Amino acid sequence: MRPPARLAPVLLAALLAALPRPALAGQAVTVTVIEEVVEEAVPAVGGEGGSDRFVAAAARAPNPRGIAAFGPFRVLDDNRAALVDATDERSPAAFAAMLKAHPGIRLLELVECPGTDDDRANLALGRMIHARGLSTHVPDGGSVRSGAVELFLAGVTHKAEPGAEFAVHSWADEDGHEPSDFPMSAPENRIYLDYYREMGMSAAEARAFYDMTNSVPNAQARWLSAGQMAQWVRYN
Repeated sequence: MRPPARLAPVLLAALLAALPRPALAGQAVTVTVIEEVVEEAVPAVGGEGGSDRFVAAAARAPNPRGIAAFGPFRVLDDNRAALVDATDERSPAAFAAMLKAHPGIRLLELVECPGTDDDRANLALGRMIHARGLSTHVPDGGSVRSGAVELFLAGVTHKAEPGAEFAVHSWADEDGHEPSDFPMSAPENRIYLDYYREMGMSAAEARAFYDMTNSVPNAQARWLSAGQMAQWVRYN
């Protein structure tokens, strides 16, 4: 997911220490079973119409076949759909077509979501998910990575099961620039902060979350368990 300059999502780690972090969910429970891991990721490569930004990984859960397919979406039943692949410039239209054919869908399951081939279209899709009042859910074994994390945030409510995983990283544009190469007030950064605010975060929460996602370069990935993601996103 990324903006007009065909951006693909780092701010310095020092910023993380300077900003208030949300209270840990379930902090009384022992240490998190899955520790945060930083690994090499698939670098983003700018393309026409928007950047691609994703993290490759072995599938952890089988993709449901569903009763109908619309691009990367699968209709599971009258009330539920699943996202099972990367999004691209056609995904907003596929989402609209799915809801036109199945207007009762209220829940989007994020099953195998490596990211996006078009960051700008991905943000537009997130706004559509939010505007239609869908909730987002990551099942046990579900994997939500890179640009797909913005779609998880798009739910009017969101929840992740204990066996779910997330991967975040910095964006990079086609010239190799990353967030820290621009002022925080620049459009390249504001587009994400504005998006997070639209998804329900306060200004402080949006900035803290953005800094966290940008805490590793685009060529790497920071892996989070469902419990660790709950430090940043309220489950309901």
